[in-house]
Amino acid sequence: MWSVIINIELKKGVLDAQGKTTHKALHSLGFHNVKEVRVGKLIELQIEGDNREEVGAQVQDMCKRLLSNPVIEDFNYEIEE
Repeated sequence: MWSVIINIELKKGVLDAQGKTTHKALHSLGFHNVKEVRVGKLIELQIEGDNREEVGAQVQDMCKRLLSNPVIEDFNYEIEE
């Protein structure tokens, strides 16, 4: 069994409306030292597979086909046994 953590973030230059709203809210709560907020997604999976390369290929396919929007988002992942 493999544990996979996938981190999905908006690409640089893509407007992050949720991050902007969170930034404003933090300032209104008195956290004026926060200079920028970017909001992303964290996905954790447990996957059965014979080897790390096989699991990695599946994770890339999942991210490209469903979990991320390749037009506006980048992803990276970590695999642990």
